[in-house]
Amino acid sequence: MTKKEESKKGMNLPNKITCVRLVISVMVLLLLCLPWQQMKVEWPLYSVYGIEVVNLKYIIAGVLFLIGSVTDFLDGYIARKYNMVTDFGKVMDAIADKVLVNGVLIILAYDKFIPLAVPVIIISRDIFVDSIKMVAGSKKGAVAAAWPGKIKTICMMIGVTLVFFYNMPFAFIGNGIRIDYLFVFVATVMSIVSGCQYYLSYKDVILSDV
Repeated sequence: MTKKEESKKGMNLPNKITCVRLVISVMVLLLLCLPWQQMKVEWPLYSVYGIEVVNLKYIIAGVLFLIGSVTDFLDGYIARKYNMVTDFGKVMDAIADKVLVNGVLIILAYDKFIPLAVPVIIISRDIFVDSIKMVAGSKKGAVAAAWPGKIKTICMMIGVTLVFFYNMPFAFIGNGIRIDYLFVFVATVMSIVSGCQYYLSYKDVILSDV
């Protein structure tokens, strides 16, 4: 067996990075969901210029989320460049992404950092697109990622990170423009656009049995 064949089997580097992202995702969700007050743990609160209260818990969650977001790009880049794409990697990558992003969006909406409509739209779109990919993939093979979906992912990663950081450093400049909300809004719109594009691209395949 050649090194290339070995790299496509088992726990190659991209798969290991994906598993690290899954662990980071769980850490972020636990950090945000655990009943710290009932556990008698008080997270430090800080007063920052232009911001009334900054909770250290969200700053740490933001750092972890940012690291997870970077690994999302890194594992895909390495897997494609060095031909290390595996079925395990595809499945775990999708799981890690959904756990990290969708889980965080639900919690941020619950904590009133973002509108509830954001996770509802994003998760509904993901279910819709995944269903299209499943049907189209079974008939035409692998379904390529659409460019609006890629823009959505980038904007969402940036926007959520800034939300965790209380819109810093942009909170210190300008006239109170919420750059974090802007990125999240663009990501939400692009998620709708990408969902429509997937449907229009594979409509004939989906409706072929109707």
